[in-house]
Amino acid sequence: MQPLSAFPAEIARNIACVFTDIDDTLTHEGRLPANAYAALESLQQAGIHVAPITGRPAGWCDMIARMWPIAGVVGENGAFYFSYDDADKKMRRVYEIDAETRLANRQKLARIQARVLAEVQGAAVSADQPYREADLAIDFCEDVPPLPDRDVQRIVDIFESEGAVAKVSSIHVNGWFGTYDKLSMSRRFAAERLGINLETDRKRVVFCGDSPNDAPMFAYFPYACGVANVADFTGKMDAEPAFIAPSRGGDGFVEIAKMLLAAR
Repeated sequence: MQPLSAFPAEIARNIACVFTDIDDTLTHEGRLPANAYAALESLQQAGIHVAPITGRPAGWCDMIARMWPIAGVVGENGAFYFSYDDADKKMRRVYEIDAETRLANRQKLARIQARVLAEVQGAAVSADQPYREADLAIDFCEDVPPLPDRDVQRIVDIFESEGAVAKVSSIHVNGWFGTYDKLSMSRRFAAERLGINLETDRKRVVFCGDSPNDAPMFAYFPYACGVANVADFTGKMDAEPAFIAPSRGGDGFVEIAKMLLAAR
C-alpha cells in the first residue's frame, strides 16, 4: 500500500465515481461524522457519482438511498442495489436473487444462526438483522465484547460448512447463499444506473474501504484506497488497496475526497 500522497494527480482529475464502504470507512466509532457526510455531498456537487457499497441491511439502505447525497447504494454485500430517482420520485430496487429464493434461503440461514449461537460463546445476531432481506449478520464486536480471532474464524467455518458464503467485516460476519458479492452488484449498478462499464472504465473509479470483505473491490480497482485502519488487517486479506489514507475511518475518507476534489 502506498501513501495517499502518491495517488497520481492525472488519475485523480478524471475520477468519475467513488464507491465506499460505510462501517469504519465513513464512520468513526459507530457514528457518521459531519465531515464525512459533507465530503459525500461535496463529491456529488463536483459531478462525481457516489455510492456506498455495504454489508448493512435493506432497511437501512432504503433510507440511505433516499436521503443521502448519493447515486445509490449496494447493500447486504451485493444482494441488491437501491437507487432513488429524483425526477420520477421512485425508489428503484434491484435484487440478485428472487423473493421466493430469498425466503427459502432465510430458512437455511435460521439453522446456521442456531448453530452459531450454540457453538460460539459471546457471538450474537446483529441488532440490524430484522431489517435484512438476504443475509445473516453475526456480531462479533459491534454491540458485544470483541471475540478472539479463533471464534470469528469458527463462525466463518460454520457458515461454510452449511454451504453458505461468509465474509468478515470490521464488526460482523455476514453469510448468505448465492454467488454474488459487493463487486458483482457494483458492476450491475454502475452499468444500469450510472452508464459506466467497469470493465473498461475501472481506472475512473475509486473504491474506499477498510476490512477483509472489501478485498474483491481492492483487487478489482487499481486505484482503490483504504482508510488507515485497513492496516489492522494486514496479512488477513486476499487483496489490499493500492493507497492508504493517513487517518482512520471517516477522517480518512475525508482525506481521500479532498485529494480528488483538489485535483479537479
